[in-house]
Amino acid sequence: QVQLVESGGGLVKPGGSLRLSCAASGFTFSTHAMSWYRQAPGKERELVAAITSASGSTNYAESVKGRFTISRDNAKNTVYLQMNSLKPEDTAVYYCNVKRRTYPGYSEVWGQGTLVTVSS
Repeated sequence: QVQLVESGGGLVKPGGSLRLSCAASGFTFSTHAMSWYRQAPGKERELVAAITSASGSTNYAESVKGRFTISRDNAKNTVYLQMNSLKPEDTAVYYCNVKRRTYPGYSEVWGQGTLVTVSS
């Protein structure tokens, strides 16, 4: 069964850093693009960062550019989100996501989420 398990969230002060991890299993990790989303209370879930499988190219939400870095380690079946210069508005539950091709279309798999709280 496909599983995504996030970890690394916690409480951090503004300006601090955290590294989130997403451990993947149940599919060929190296051939799939991976992404991170987040959802704050009362807000829509939004795409934070994505990384492709082949080229490793990345995309980021404008709000996190220059502060967050997505990366992957195919040998460990893990995708990371390095979060620097954290702001209170980064507070949210962060979710790992993979989009898979299934007949006749696609399906998305989500992790359980990990809470990041940025507060003094």
